Amino acid sequence: MENTKLKELTERLYGEGLEKGRAEAERLVSEAQAAAAKIIAEAKAEAAKIVKEAETKAADTAKNSMTEISLAGKQALAKIKTEIADAIIAKSVDSSVAAAVVDAQFVKQLLLAVAASWNNGGKVELQAMLPAALETEFSKVFEASAKELLAAGIEVGYSKDVQNGFKVGQKSGGYYISFTEESFAALMQEYLREKVAKLLF
Repeated sequence: MENTKLKELTERLYGEGLEKGRAEAERLVSEAQAAAAKIIAEAKAEAAKIVKEAETKAADTAKNSMTEISLAGKQALAKIKTEIADAIIAKSVDSSVAAAVVDAQFVKQLLLAVAASWNNGGKVELQAMLPAALETEFSKVFEASAKELLAAGIEVGYSKDVQNGFKVGQKSGGYYISFTEESFAALMQEYLREKVAKLLF
């Protein structure tokens, strides 16, 4: 009978120990599962954060790239427009100015305009120097209008130093102002630039 009691006691102790072991094992498994779930959740959150940051960076890079491309395109278009306008102006101005500065009537009108505004319309004594190479052509026109030029206070002469256009200055000496083909072309180009741009674009 004592054996039976001992056996029962042993079985009971064994059962309680087994039960405690199972409970401890379940607790450990449960804690391990909770820790694993927490680690997985944190890893997923970190991965989502990294993906979101990468997407934001990619979107910013794409936006900046498009802005740069757009700016470069606008700059290229503006440069092309300027070059087209400059080419049209140069083509139309260069030949026109070259013809105008050898046109005696045109030069005479310019001289009269210069004399009229030299001293705000006051009396002037100017000397105009014209290209010696064009003396024959200019003399015909200027002889016919000599009185008009003299009345305006302009004396006309010719010089080998003047290649194109003319120089004009005080008859008593001092400085001369040059009206060359290049200065006329520059003046006309500046005047036409805005008008050509409006016509073209």
